[in-house]
Amino acid sequence: MSEKNPVLSGSKLDQLCVNTIRTLSMDGVEAANSGHPGMPMGMADVAFVLWTKFLKHNPANPKWADRDRFILSAGHGSMLLYSLLHLTGYDLPLKELKNFRQLHSLTPGHPEFGLTPGVETTTGPLGQGFATGVGMAMAEAFLAAKFNASKTGLVDHYTYAIVSDGDLMEGISHEAASMAGHMELGKMIYLYDSNNISIDGSTDLAFTDDSRKRFEAYGWHVTEIDGHNHNEIEKAINEAKGETERPSLVICRTHIGFGSPNKQDSEASHGAPLGADEIRLTKQKLGVDPDKTFHVPDEVYTHFRKALENGAEAEKRWNSVVDEFRKSNPDEADLFDTFVNRKLPDDLSDRLPLFEPDEKGDATRNTSHTAINAIADAVPQFFGGSADLTGSTKTFMDGKGVFGPEDYTGRNVHFGVREHGMGAALNGIALHGGLIPFGATFLIFSDYCRPAIRIAALSNIPSTFVFTHDSIGLGEDGPTHQSIEQLPALRAMPNLHVFRPADANETAWAWKAAVERTDGPSLLALTRQKLPTYDRPGYAAASNTEKGAYTLLDAPSGKPELLLMATGSEVEIIMEAARELHKKGVEARVVSMPCCELFEKQPQSYRDTILPPDVKARVSIEASATLGWERYVGDGGTAIGINRFGESAPYLEVYEELGLTKERVIEESLTLLKQA
Repeated sequence: MSEKNPVLSGSKLDQLCVNTIRTLSMDGVEAANSGHPGMPMGMADVAFVLWTKFLKHNPANPKWADRDRFILSAGHGSMLLYSLLHLTGYDLPLKELKNFRQLHSLTPGHPEFGLTPGVETTTGPLGQGFATGVGMAMAEAFLAAKFNASKTGLVDHYTYAIVSDGDLMEGISHEAASMAGHMELGKMIYLYDSNNISIDGSTDLAFTDDSRKRFEAYGWHVTEIDGHNHNEIEKAINEAKGETERPSLVICRTHIGFGSPNKQDSEASHGAPLGADEIRLTKQKLGVDPDKTFHVPDEVYTHFRKALENGAEAEKRWNSVVDEFRKSNPDEADLFDTFVNRKLPDDLSDRLPLFEPDEKGDATRNTSHTAINAIADAVPQFFGGSADLTGSTKTFMDGKGVFGPEDYTGRNVHFGVREHGMGAALNGIALHGGLIPFGATFLIFSDYCRPAIRIAALSNIPSTFVFTHDSIGLGEDGPTHQSIEQLPALRAMPNLHVFRPADANETAWAWKAAVERTDGPSLLALTRQKLPTYDRPGYAAASNTEKGAYTLLDAPSGKPELLLMATGSEVEIIMEAARELHKKGVEARVVSMPCCELFEKQPQSYRDTILPPDVKARVSIEASATLGWERYVGDGGTAIGINRFGESAPYLEVYEELGLTKERVIEESLTLLKQA
């Protein structure tokens, strides 16, 4: 205990703790000369009550499986979270708070999963944390229903979030809130920082919703409190925990920049440092020493770091439950380990469907359905669905039930027409652990999912996004539904594996690669139209899909003068073109490139073997914008694609109209060879 305040206890000690959160947040933003001090100052009371009286966590083991999940959806207020993590004993020393927003610090401007211990998800793009939490609550509900049948308490935790006016304005929050209410996710408690201020000024400028009525209409349990009254905060959270069939929203009426004499309740405290003079005045008003920065009284550390002892004890009790479960239900315990540790069968390759050669073939969305069901039988953690397009995307797992209030152990999810909410929920499911999620819609609607895909790529989240109807090949639905720029735009995203398989067997192996990936998201782009299934004994093995690109059909001599490259449905076009060119004596090699990102990860020696640097000519073709293909065709090659929007017509006519034909491939190839 500090000698200056040896008798602090109860509400006085609580207030000192709260004010320490405020001063650390002010000082961090001021040191960086950048950041958002107002929200941490306003929500310090709510956060203090939650973290000291309710949150089940162990700072010494941030990955403990049965911890409560806490999300700071209002990620701009990151100093609030960093202060809490430091004070409660996570591996985040005070020097990192002093290095807020500096290069290579553990305290970036917005929280990043995988960088800072205790950060459960990357936030900052408003609404993402809100929706990601829905996925976490879904995962908890599934696992609890799966493993708590004997009332073991093996899975029993909550998803908490602090959300802001900005989160509630973003469209994704509407999707996610509707989804959570429909699914009756009762162990989800969101604390809404209702301070009536956004960057432009009063929220009345643009946001006059009745949030209470809105969330009640979604099926949420809603209460309103004074966000600075600890008794009201505690009562509201207890009430929310007592509500088991509805998610809860606690509307906390707060003052942004609480304690600042000149900037409280003003946009001036939202997104800029308070300034040294105002910080001094604020500290004086709060009753703390204005001459000290980044100061934490000993009694504050003592109080907050009870979390270490409490967390260790809570985890110890849980480990006892697990041990007892292993003794009484050894088979179920092994299954629990399979879920929690993301174990996959050693023979997954052998469990994949093997498709026989078929010149007529099938749409890869259909063969994907076969692969999905094979994986679902082999991988019990496999979990997912579509955004109201189950019949079109072919993503239903036969006989695996439907997730929802009637049966939380169902493995098929009806996300509804909520592509953005679905994408963020997938991230939450994957981050929670225990399930391997996927979600599906049409490729054109990847634009609606893109912010969530980007968060997955940035945060190394192993979500799988399934996009069917991947090109002009969907035909009559026309240019509104025919993707053009989506593939190159998605490939431009770092750490995203984009698979566009050419036939049934490539599709199965693409699924295997996606399920096995743990360091980032995968995306499958699948066709509506039928594609031939290649004779794999006659051609290269489909397992080469895992290398990203491979020689499907080589030049007759094995020494190509022409490289023909394609992905997905256009591989059929270059196969037909190559056969005719072979008859003309042209040494053409067909390279299928189902995943450019995996190909780029291969050793240079392998890449040079597949795409020899010294060939005379290179031609690529893809039913997409050509951006990106220049790295493979080079300055003298030709990239055939679509740099305009599509047409509404039967798909073969659209291909002909837009010049994606074997005749054009042959013509371009012969022209290049003549010029070489």
